Amino acid sequence: MKLMLFLTIISALLAGLLPLLVRAFPRITKFVSFGLLGVSGVFAIITGATTLLAAKTISYQISTNFPGIAFELSLDQLAGFFLALIGIILFAVAVYGPSYVRSFEKNQSIAGMTFFTGIFVTGMYLVVLAHDVFTFMLAWELMSVASYFLVAYQHELSANRRAALIYLLTAQASGLLILFAFAILIKFSGGFSFFSFHHAMLPTFWATIAFLLAFLGFGMKAGIVPLHVWLPEAHPVAPSHISALMSGVMLKVAIYGLFRFTFCLLGDIQVAWGMLALFIGVVSALLGVLYAIMQHDLKKLLAYHSVENIGIIFIGFGLSLIFISTGHPMFAALGLIAALYHCLNHAIFKSLLFLGAGAILQQSHEHDLERMGGLIKKMPFTAWFFLIGCISISALPPFNGFVSEWLTFQTALQATALTSEVLRTLIPVAAAMLALTSALAAACFVKVYGVAFLGQPRTRHVRRAYDPKFGMLFAMGLLAFLCLVFGILPTFTLGALNIIATQLIGTGLSNTQNWLWLIPLSKNISAYSAPLIFVGIVCLVLSVVAIVLLFSPRKIRRTAPWDCGFGGITAHMQYSATAFAMPIRRVFKPIWQVEEKIDKSKTGINYLLHVGDRIWQYVYAPLEHLSFSLARFFARIQGGNIRVYLAYVLITLILLLSVIACCG
Repeated sequence: MKLMLFLTIISALLAGLLPLLVRAFPRITKFVSFGLLGVSGVFAIITGATTLLAAKTISYQISTNFPGIAFELSLDQLAGFFLALIGIILFAVAVYGPSYVRSFEKNQSIAGMTFFTGIFVTGMYLVVLAHDVFTFMLAWELMSVASYFLVAYQHELSANRRAALIYLLTAQASGLLILFAFAILIKFSGGFSFFSFHHAMLPTFWATIAFLLAFLGFGMKAGIVPLHVWLPEAHPVAPSHISALMSGVMLKVAIYGLFRFTFCLLGDIQVAWGMLALFIGVVSALLGVLYAIMQHDLKKLLAYHSVENIGIIFIGFGLSLIFISTGHPMFAALGLIAALYHCLNHAIFKSLLFLGAGAILQQSHEHDLERMGGLIKKMPFTAWFFLIGCISISALPPFNGFVSEWLTFQTALQATALTSEVLRTLIPVAAAMLALTSALAAACFVKVYGVAFLGQPRTRHVRRAYDPKFGMLFAMGLLAFLCLVFGILPTFTLGALNIIATQLIGTGLSNTQNWLWLIPLSKNISAYSAPLIFVGIVCLVLSVVAIVLLFSPRKIRRTAPWDCGFGGITAHMQYSATAFAMPIRRVFKPIWQVEEKIDKSKTGINYLLHVGDRIWQYVYAPLEHLSFSLARFFARIQGGNIRVYLAYVLITLILLLSVIACCG
């Protein structure tokens, strides 16, 4: 197994390095890189799944010449699950990539993209495997810096450079916060290894400070509100297969880090930690979906939905912490399993949607939903795969998104077991907000699918679109198939995740072996049969088809739809994305910074609408203004005159001598 793990890392590393040797041959470059990434993904799936199911731990240590510092790698059940998750998405991206990147070959070399992709994946592997602070932070920075260059790949556009800069700043800030959190553990344990942290006796105050720092650091990388501002900036400008890796995988690596830090490295868990995670999760889920509904840029909309789904994961995480701290380990295990299951589900359906968005952008050259339409006729396979992703992210049965959200609801319903009246009131409110979030998500993707795929094409590019190459379709089809598999056979996944719950909490669920019925706690409390639901839906669809075939007239008259007397239906008469979202915008108007204007002229009426992020307006815009003001101030100091610089040196020397004289 150590050899398999070694091949997993080396394959990803070589996927970045080898293409540099053949960069003069772009066709060879992409096939070498994506081929090695695919091999690495397969190795990761096998290694991670085997480690998880066998409940084994693999440890490896590389000594250094620095005292007290060694590279420690460890693969246990928690790391095995996230390693397999990375492998699943990486394999799909590797199949998707060669056909997708050909659109970039015309304008620039893809050697840089393949290099940083390999380094990015290697960094994510090492974050999951790291078992000491030095290795973890090194891998974390490797992952962050490599992904920065991928976001800035099309750097000739100013918007891309701005998005990459915002991402880099938030990535470095998150790294500093995580480093400070580890510093507290190092202070009380005296070592850098995670093994030494297990025996550290942290006072409650310092444990809380460490949790807050880790929560902010990992949460910033994961994209929780109000630290989410980099997601809607970075995802739309990155290549779509990179967006799939970042949203589907990198955000989960941040979740892994938080789970590892909280459950494995800290001491006694406090109920306040769970309340904080629950509150931030609810706010992130609700605001994420509300901001997504207002977006017209397809990839920006998907980025905001990542904020929403990370919020759902944090809700399960918060519930787990609350139940652990109040002495209900089985309910805590259910919350943890719900969060882990949603990590897997979100990785699959969000990667599917980003790959689908990439296919749409490649074929239609359109980002804006308002300029799409009728793609179901032009790109039928892409349309069906994208529809499965929409149903999955909307948490509708029988697909996978429903299962993890249903488990989260089941965890929240156990609030009656708590003695605190505050918690017994707040948790049902959080569950109600989660239900509202699910309804809004369904409404959002009705808008997306209806505007983009139904109706008539709105532009010439869309009218000329067609399905992409087989590799891209196969990758989307594979992820769509996994959405169905993890939706109709959830008990097998639940049994695997139960192993992790036992590892982290000390107890797990007892009813995980019945493949037909998903019974998280007791059949007297709740049960769900995904296979029966699936069979029922299939039978219903077949019945409708049979009735239509039996009773429909043999000769079908085809004619144009009724045009209300206006004479010919055109694409301009279709319901727009703006109109669809208008009722929701009216209800939740205080949430956004809405600028609405109607200009009437002799040539017609122009309707202008801008929906901004209030968090950016009130938090980050003042910080941006302050930083530019400071930069302009210090720019005046650097006048380029050597005499002025020598004067600075002289003044500094005099001040230092004065301080030394005073201290002496």
